[in-house]
Amino acid sequence: MSDDNKVLKRYSDEELNEFKVIIEEKLDQARENLSMLLEAFSNDANDLGDTSPTFKILEEGSSVQSKEENANMASRQQKFIKDLEAALVRIENKTYGICRISGELIPKERLRLVPHATLTVEAKNHEVKKKK
Repeated sequence: MSDDNKVLKRYSDEELNEFKVIIEEKLDQARENLSMLLEAFSNDANDLGDTSPTFKILEEGSSVQSKEENANMASRQQKFIKDLEAALVRIENKTYGICRISGELIPKERLRLVPHATLTVEAKNHEVKKKK
């Protein structure tokens, strides 16, 4: 991590606006993805033309697994949306991009890739090691 990041207390308003645009784009995409997942989840695939009992059992098993996968993906997508919305609140509060453990600025490169990040990579790695 460069010394420049340690000197700064927060990102400038211009930088925060840049991140806000990134987050809003990801939020729009995430909401669209969630909508598609929920639509797929609500559509029931029980329109089986084949009346073979074996075929129906296999299809129903596949349908249940698909629904579970969709539900899991929808749940992850909802968490992602909440995390992005929380990042927008941090932008409004001008606390966005500050590591919640070290207080250092999270590098811009990390925030561009993971705009909802609340930890530097070092702090994240430290947290993972503590949990083991």
